[in-house]
Amino acid sequence: MPNSSESLRLGRTTRCAVCDGKFGLVRHYSWRTPLCSRKCFDRLKARRQSDRNWMGWFQIAFDQSPENRARAS
Repeated sequence: MPNSSESLRLGRTTRCAVCDGKFGLVRHYSWRTPLCSRKCFDRLKARRQSDRNWMGWFQIAFDQSPENRARAS
């Protein structure tokens, strides 16, 4: 009988990481993440891009360049 953590892990790989749908004949992968379709691949790509854009705004908000330190003083 497999370990309960192993069975959870095995069940998880049989579903899409984005929509939790079942896989068909073709699986798409993005950085070892199994996806069920090209549509889910594009959704994951867009989500990652928006995460990168958010981090850029975060860095701008807390920029510690010399000219910003001079203005704060």
